[in-house]
Amino acid sequence: MPSLSLPIDPALFAGFVLAASAVVVSPGPDTIVILRHALNSGTHVGLASVSGVQVGLAAHTALAALGLSLLIASAPLLFKGLALAGALYLGWLGIQALRAPILRLDGNRDAPQRRPAAAFAQGFFSNLLNPKVILLYLALLPSFVAPQLGQTGLQLAILGLTIIAINIVWQCFLVAAAGRARRWLQSEPVQRAVSWSTGAILIAFALGMAWSHVVSG
Repeated sequence: MPSLSLPIDPALFAGFVLAASAVVVSPGPDTIVILRHALNSGTHVGLASVSGVQVGLAAHTALAALGLSLLIASAPLLFKGLALAGALYLGWLGIQALRAPILRLDGNRDAPQRRPAAAFAQGFFSNLLNPKVILLYLALLPSFVAPQLGQTGLQLAILGLTIIAINIVWQCFLVAAAGRARRWLQSEPVQRAVSWSTGAILIAFALGMAWSHVVSG
């Protein structure tokens, strides 16, 4: 009876899960975008932004498995262009947050709410245009691939899907926690604090991204 060979090394995979979990739970632009939508517009819209982030990660996984991430990272002009686009997009999101109207959370249907489609798009583009995600896939994933097992593309795909799975668990937890906290956001000062703080953090991420990957990169 033929033995069943795994397409990935179990020991390496266990180490990857730990490393990827540490990276996922560290706050970044995706976290801020998701929390902003969940706090301002509720669980449904927050989950839409989570879905957008996962589609962005799926695209990065495909790029890494096909070797295109390495091509992008090795082309300075292309990589800087991507970084600049990501920085501009995050900066725009930050400005939008600073200018966001006060939401009425009393069930009034006339209260301004984010649409799930818009939240999905913001989650998708904030992830897809983040050069740090490309660098993450280039630095983290290959370190946990066992070339002797062959099927390198399949191994990269499995690792990428694992990152997505960890992201879904963590970010859905964040949305659920934000949904519970949302009932405390009835007061105007708290709502303004949420909008201004998330906006400032997104703008800070944008400036840091531009400085690291465009100006000094």
